[in-house]
Amino acid sequence: MSHAENLPAWAALLVAFLVLAGAGLTLIGAIGTLRFRSFFERVHAPTLGTSWGTGAIVVASMILFSVLGSRPVLHEVLIGVFISVTTPVTLMLLARAALYRDRSEGSSDVPPDHLADKPDER
Repeated sequence: MSHAENLPAWAALLVAFLVLAGAGLTLIGAIGTLRFRSFFERVHAPTLGTSWGTGAIVVASMILFSVLGSRPVLHEVLIGVFISVTTPVTLMLLARAALYRDRSEGSSDVPPDHLADKPDER
């Protein structure tokens, strides 16, 4: 039993818009994953899609359950905070691991390690 028939039209439209926006942003991130060639290009697109897409869906969930329950529902904020904190950290760890792997294999696509420690000399 969803009780969705008790949802006012303004809330239903807002929730529908936010869910579609979140799904669209996540889809754009997935397409970016397929479209880019290198790992370092691919890792950026799904990170943004996950963060913003999840944020829109979490806000939609908060609005839906707050209106249906006639009280503010805020525990979804924890989901949003968790995704917003863990996604960039995961990106950083994956990128550093790939950079270490590429440098240890001698790949020519990444700068050498000694250039990372020097400031830009222009």
